[in-house]
Amino acid sequence: EVGSSDFNPSVPVKIFSAGAAGCVSDLVTFPLDTAKVRLQIQGESEPLVRGQRATYRGVFGTMFTIVRTEGARGLYNGLLAGLHRQMSFASVRVGLYDATKQFYGRGSESPSIATRLAAGCTTGAMAVAVAQPTDVVKVRFQAQVRLLRGGAATRYGGTLDAYRTIARDEGLRGLWKGCLPNIARNAIVNCCETVTYDVIKEQADARVHNMPCHFTAAFGAGFCAAVAASPVDVIKTRYMNSAPGQYGGAIHCAFTMLLKEGPAAFYKGFMASFLRLGSWNIVMFMSYEQIKRGAARLHKSVQSSF
Repeated sequence: EVGSSDFNPSVPVKIFSAGAAGCVSDLVTFPLDTAKVRLQIQGESEPLVRGQRATYRGVFGTMFTIVRTEGARGLYNGLLAGLHRQMSFASVRVGLYDATKQFYGRGSESPSIATRLAAGCTTGAMAVAVAQPTDVVKVRFQAQVRLLRGGAATRYGGTLDAYRTIARDEGLRGLWKGCLPNIARNAIVNCCETVTYDVIKEQADARVHNMPCHFTAAFGAGFCAAVAASPVDVIKTRYMNSAPGQYGGAIHCAFTMLLKEGPAAFYKGFMASFLRLGSWNIVMFMSYEQIKRGAARLHKSVQSSF
């Protein structure tokens, strides 16, 4: 179980705890995610010619450039949409994982790896179906460049304006743009993150289900997810940020990247992705364990008072 073995919180408690922990993790790691998006889309509209210096170089160099040219707020473009996403996304993919695993495993106390993978794929796909509009808005905000003085107008005036503008100009399909590559990405990410975390915790003795155990399991989950999901993540980012008609679909986007920029393009922003996923998993799962424990105790004390 993705949780402590000495108590069994209810499904609503797990859903709330996962959403809250996802928000905490986003608040901490959002600048890394913004840097990752900028690195991933770099060279998309105008491929770099030989000898040309890239605008963004490296994770921390990208963050420094954003702060210098856009101000510190530029690192948090799209944060509100990111928090919307976590409350609807993490709550489903992590909060429902144990229940889905028990359903597929027919109540088995030691479900197989195949059962865990199926549960991870299912909750990952469900989460995307619910939260895709928030992800589209988040990526669009992170991709837009906000100049300090003068310069071009930004793409959207605010989070709610972005939802309205996308729905008006691109239809409801625009809010679910890139849904299929995002389902593919999150099936991979959720399997790597949740299942890896689940397995590492289960292999540890019950007596060491403590903070160091959570840290190790979360770090392993983040590394596996970054390695496996980076190519799909780059395609997802490029496609969701693209102008209408720029690509015929996610597969066309992938082939265009391959032909114009080569295979290395699929791992653009990998270090940012690894730092983001690694740190995000550590903060998320460690917060999840503590929030879940506290929420379960509060829920139990409220029930006992009636």
